[in-house]
Amino acid sequence: MITILLADDDPDDRQLTRDAFAQNRLANELHCVEDGEELLDYLHRRGRYENLDGKPLPGLILLDLNMPRKDGREALKEMKADPVLRRIPIVVLTTSKAEEDILRSYDLGVNSYVTKPVTFKSLVELIKVLGQYWFEVVELPHD
Repeated sequence: MITILLADDDPDDRQLTRDAFAQNRLANELHCVEDGEELLDYLHRRGRYENLDGKPLPGLILLDLNMPRKDGREALKEMKADPVLRRIPIVVLTTSKAEEDILRSYDLGVNSYVTKPVTFKSLVELIKVLGQYWFEVVELPHD
């Protein structure tokens, strides 16, 4: 079972995403972090995430771009520069529709760029499609 890591600073968005996973009956574990610094701590098993040392890295990251401390763009750049982390598929899930953000995200190596839906019903449908694609269609690398 693939673990999914959601990096999003908005507690309401994190909860709505959890609810959308539950609504779709996705059995994948969903872990959440609140900013790019915490995301990298989670991935590198630093600080409060030292207890995860030895456990598999997430198989998919859902990444918001606009977060405090270290935004998603900076975190994405660091992850794709790291030989251990660069293989983890990353889906940008953000409110930004700016062409600059889309182009820069793909230039930095993101696997997909998705704009957050405005309704819960649309989010449920999006999570359903993402789940089907990432867990039923594509072949993901194993640790």
